[in-house]
Amino acid sequence: MSFHKIPKDDTQHQVHLDAAANLLGNDLQEEANRAGLDNHFQRWIEDLKDVDNPELHQIVVDMQDLKAHFGSGNIDKDVVSRLMGRLGTNTSKAAIFADNPNTAERITKLGEALSAASKQVHSNESTPAEDLKQDSAQNK
Repeated sequence: MSFHKIPKDDTQHQVHLDAAANLLGNDLQEEANRAGLDNHFQRWIEDLKDVDNPELHQIVVDMQDLKAHFGSGNIDKDVVSRLMGRLGTNTSKAAIFADNPNTAERITKLGEALSAASKQVHSNESTPAEDLKQDSAQNK
């Protein structure tokens, strides 16, 4: 009995892209401590491999490096910032390969989220969600 992988449709890819962009808007250190981060990275890598486009090879390699780095338990902000910055640039460029305009838009947003996360990690700025929490706590 052989296993045949059923290809994902654009809707499934879009859901994964939205989830990845949302994850990047959160506190990355907190996300790294959660069990599900590894699964997010793995789905993302699988989606990229499913496209079977040699132009996306560097994105796959960088995602695998990022996944391994987060999995190591010792997060170096310079390494994460560098990888996310490069991923942001390359992901935004990769939007041209999407057949569906909705998917292309989500890929572009993910590229922007990666670039923003890279800057957040590098400068240790707070996320928008953290800003809201801090504002709420101060107003009580």
